[in-house]
Amino acid sequence: MRIIVRILLVLAALVCAATPALAAPAVDDTTSRKIDELLAVRADAGAISRAELLARLSTRLLGTPYGANMLIGSATEPEQLVVDLRRVDCFTFLDYLDAASRSADRDQFVSNLVATRYVDSRVEFIQRKHFFTDWAATGRVAATDITTSLSPAAVTVTKHLNAKADGGTYLPGLPVVDRAITHIPAAAVDGGVVAGLRTGDFVGAYTPDAGLDVTHVGLIVQTADGPMFRNASSLAAYQVLDTPLADYVRTTPGIVVLRPL
Repeated sequence: MRIIVRILLVLAALVCAATPALAAPAVDDTTSRKIDELLAVRADAGAISRAELLARLSTRLLGTPYGANMLIGSATEPEQLVVDLRRVDCFTFLDYLDAASRSADRDQFVSNLVATRYVDSRVEFIQRKHFFTDWAATGRVAATDITTSLSPAAVTVTKHLNAKADGGTYLPGLPVVDRAITHIPAAAVDGGVVAGLRTGDFVGAYTPDAGLDVTHVGLIVQTADGPMFRNASSLAAYQVLDTPLADYVRTTPGIVVLRPL
């Protein structure tokens, strides 16, 4: 999905932190079955890298319907821990993959989901990771920003995250955070950049809009047909699908790349 739409419609968004004592929320039968499938993939994976594991896990979610407004909470509405795999948006798709890649059972899955989505494992709106680059900058760091290392054409801009150009904020109740955001312009995403990408890398579509870092996120998966951008798409098919990376990049101003730890 488009993060800008998600922010404007839901006033909510993303990731980080964990607490083993957290009680598991009630989940529907579809979600319960999918969690078990993901945990089985992890159990059978053996000693592979977490990046490769993320790719294997993501295969199990191909075709999952896209859903907007998947998280619940705002400055005026109490935050709820949402565990719902009947539908995913682009961020919750990655949330669930990251949690499953670290978990051996249901309790660990819930704890790791909280650790992925919230700073300090506090299920509160203000603690939720609302921006893609939060994954590499706050709380339990889930990834490293490798954008600069992939291309000499990488451009760094200081963004005032959450601040609209008109002086307002996208997410009332949250502070404005100044952060240096590095992206590779789409025209510079050449063969060398693509060769530097690995299966499991998280990719965000950079936006020049004030107050935001990216407008969509997904996962790189290397396939026999070339590198794919695996993502929960709000366009056309409305589901988790693979889009040829080159085709997707052409529709963006550029990319931000985080590598899972």
